[in-house]
Amino acid sequence: MNGKTNKNKLPSYEGFAEGMSPPGTKAFRVGIIIGPGFLPMDMVGIHAVFGFCPGTEIHLLWKSLDLVEGFPSWWTRPTTTFDNCPDQLDVLAIPMLAPETTNDPDLIAFVAEQGRKAKYVIGVCNGVVALGAAGLLKGKRVTTSINSLPLLTKLGAAEVVTTGGVVVDGNIYTARPSIGSFEAALMVADRALGHQSAQMANLIVEYDPHPPIGPGTIENAGKEITDRYASLIAGIIDGYRRGAIPAYEAQR
Repeated sequence: MNGKTNKNKLPSYEGFAEGMSPPGTKAFRVGIIIGPGFLPMDMVGIHAVFGFCPGTEIHLLWKSLDLVEGFPSWWTRPTTTFDNCPDQLDVLAIPMLAPETTNDPDLIAFVAEQGRKAKYVIGVCNGVVALGAAGLLKGKRVTTSINSLPLLTKLGAAEVVTTGGVVVDGNIYTARPSIGSFEAALMVADRALGHQSAQMANLIVEYDPHPPIGPGTIENAGKEITDRYASLIAGIIDGYRRGAIPAYEAQR
């Protein structure tokens, strides 16, 4: 600290942050794509866990620094453009994005380039589809949200996991929605930064889920609710199918 306080920062939090990352701590660069229609629930765990890890620089990535609307009604300003992204990220993470965003050629090109250089890659929910469009799932064992599972083999996946949480194949971490963002981030933190750092973040966020009405699974929800959900999201899944699969096939 230089003794001057940025008017946009709170001294109490700054003290906490300095305690987590004392001067000289090696930078750990995390890029999270937040294009139009991103789902906050799929990125908040990544942001929270790594935000409480030593040395973390979080880059909220998009093509411009204009406000984007997360779905639903979660306006966010990106901090870093694709052009200004660090040359190599320690972590590239992608939450669910709207099909129009996932299918954007600039987004696909950026994910393909940065995903091949990043030390760790996380896809949560239909963010996994964006990884597939960029050619990063080829030959991999992966998972995603229940309604997008049939897309994965058409995006190069060698094995599709239909149950459980996070699936790890090399440096690729794919996860189910929402809670998967916490779990994938904790697993990467444990591997990349050490168990003590991961446990500290785990304690700070007090990650200890207790689903009050049971797990969000097909078995628990039942056929009526499952069928209604499938019909509601069918148009979105078709949007991915029409854009992500041709983008992947064009790279073969």
